[in-house]
Amino acid sequence: MIYQHTQIGTFLSRPNRFLAHVMLNGADIVCHVKNTGRLKELLLPGAPVLVQHHPDAARLGRKTEYSLIGVAKPVRTGATRTGNFVSADLLAKAGIDTSPDMVYTWVNIDSQAPNEAAYQWLCSGDGLPICPRPQNIRREVKYRQSRFDLAFDDSGTPWLMEVKGVTLDMDGTAKFPDAPTERGIKHLEELADAAEHGFGAAVLFVIQMKGITAFSPNAATHAAFADALVQAKKRGVRVWAYDCIVTEGSMQIDAPVNVLL
Repeated sequence: MIYQHTQIGTFLSRPNRFLAHVMLNGADIVCHVKNTGRLKELLLPGAPVLVQHHPDAARLGRKTEYSLIGVAKPVRTGATRTGNFVSADLLAKAGIDTSPDMVYTWVNIDSQAPNEAAYQWLCSGDGLPICPRPQNIRREVKYRQSRFDLAFDDSGTPWLMEVKGVTLDMDGTAKFPDAPTERGIKHLEELADAAEHGFGAAVLFVIQMKGITAFSPNAATHAAFADALVQAKKRGVRVWAYDCIVTEGSMQIDAPVNVLL
């Protein structure tokens, strides 16, 4: 997916889940935070951040002209992990001082981006483990008491897919969720029900960064979700995790990541 009108600033504070203060071109601006998660390990004072300007904010009735969509996370120079690193020159041009022994990689924090990226990924026909090109791709499809993010057909078999965005990195392992999610458990249970009634069913964890070596459910934060994911897989739900290439103006699903349950 592509972003227009992006700029780099410095994170100042987050007074509530929906708003953040960012220093941009010498001014303190208020941004809408496109993610209600905690993000405490990312939104640190002084962190370089990516904001999107909305020139038509007044016409659209937006309360803010800017959205906070990304954070530059530091990675020590010489680390074995790899990623699409942020240009030091680009940070310098934005007036952001960086330590010479640090490099940064972008983490997309837009909670709407994983669904859009997954839709584009399915439509491209690249990389889906089960079939080269799914047919009849749809969005927001209802099954039982849930509405799943994506649905498609593979050689006549209907599939349901739930997409979960992941921004939490714990020493190279991506973790989900970063807060308890009863809704997430409900989705897993109904995906498992669909699998047992002849549907293909999958949950896709879209890791909104590079430099990740594995994915695992965050049992320390929500043990019930971790258990539900294990049970869903046993009942026929496919569990996939993919990382993303994130730049100042885009996010694209890239490569599979090992799933550890």
